[in-house]
Amino acid sequence: MLESRYAISRLMLLAIPLLTTCSIHTPFSLAKNQSSPKWRAHQQSLSILSYYQTCGAFAYFSRQKKIYARFNWTQINADHYQLILTNPLGSTEISLNVQSGVAELVNNQGKRYVSNSPEVIIQKLTGMSIPLDNLRQWMLGLPGNATNFTIDSCGYLHTLNYSHNEQRWIVIYQGYHDNTFPALPSNLELRQGDNRIKLKMDSWRL
Repeated sequence: MLESRYAISRLMLLAIPLLTTCSIHTPFSLAKNQSSPKWRAHQQSLSILSYYQTCGAFAYFSRQKKIYARFNWTQINADHYQLILTNPLGSTEISLNVQSGVAELVNNQGKRYVSNSPEVIIQKLTGMSIPLDNLRQWMLGLPGNATNFTIDSCGYLHTLNYSHNEQRWIVIYQGYHDNTFPALPSNLELRQGDNRIKLKMDSWRL
């Protein structure tokens, strides 16, 4: 387990942390409340998406480590998704398949691990705290289980606060792709204590 964690950290540290913004929308002002008609229409358009795929740059920062990687997330249906993290050479470091509540992780040595909690298995094998259960919604620009969130003037999610299991997550949306329908995030940052996760979505496939 320790060897797996070391290998992941060592190889991902070689990646180039290019988390710059591509096609983005910058919010000018915040809507007064969550009942904004623009937000309701946008939320409805996002909610009907059952399949999507996105890839881009991933960065994780904590007091103990800094990890950079490329990621590919495929949401096959509401109960099935796949997450792949690769190093700069294109080799797979982590392959996570979650279906019907069962998570199977394969590391860069081909070892398989099974758990009923994807968040727990990622934490144990990599040392990274990632809110996977909500991340698949947050990546789309939906609040997931969060009820405390703000909307920008275009009706897109701007920030959200979510507390669970004594952890408080803050998500900041730093840009949106305007060439997709519905508009989908291009950059977001997750904060929890001293931990930071940055995602740059280069492309979307719906």
